[in-house]
Amino acid sequence: MKDPNTYPPVWGGERVRQLLDDYEHQTEEEAVAEDKAVWDDPTQTIISIPNELVPAVRAFLSKHLGK
Repeated sequence: MKDPNTYPPVWGGERVRQLLDDYEHQTEEEAVAEDKAVWDDPTQTIISIPNELVPAVRAFLSKHLGK
């Protein structure tokens, strides 16, 4: 049966399944450490926006990234 999902160009069904498997088998401690690492990463910026603006932000980012 053909996979009905569409994936970004560098992703595929198998890669998505592997990622899901990793997260499904991750311990709570590992999940917390991963989340904390993002907050502590100086190359990342975390921004809080109202939920109703999420579609507009996604559209802007898609346009900006040329997708």
